[in-house]
Amino acid sequence: MFASFINSFLKGDNNTMITLENAKKALEASENKAKELGVKVTTTVVDEHGVVIATSKMDDALVISPDFAFSKAYTAAVLKMPTEGVAPYAVSEKPYYGLNMLLAGKMTTIAGGVPVTMHGKVVGGVGVGGSADTAQDALCAQEAVKALA
Repeated sequence: MFASFINSFLKGDNNTMITLENAKKALEASENKAKELGVKVTTTVVDEHGVVIATSKMDDALVISPDFAFSKAYTAAVLKMPTEGVAPYAVSEKPYYGLNMLLAGKMTTIAGGVPVTMHGKVVGGVGVGGSADTAQDALCAQEAVKALA
């Protein structure tokens, strides 16, 4: 019985997790949207714990864009909501006030982070950073999430 549990744990459940193969498709979808918008971005896909599965930085994307992309993906995954949706809860006297200072700045309220849901369960997040307009980052992240559906 224990061996069966270990084998299933090590094998993983591809129906409720983001595989590397699918994460690569999400990166490509995000980059295609970025090209359409005329921007250079970094896209990061994380699992439900905020652990990176895959990251891609487009040529000439801002040098700080990988940091933004990770923070957005991490926040969306662990809080189970889009990053821009966190902002109203991160003001004085709200539960997430000071959020961006927690965990050495790993979390953010900047648009561009979207949770990934499979079978009703949040299984990860996608974060995109690099555009001067964070709404464009969010559009790229949404395209990446669609590729994971």
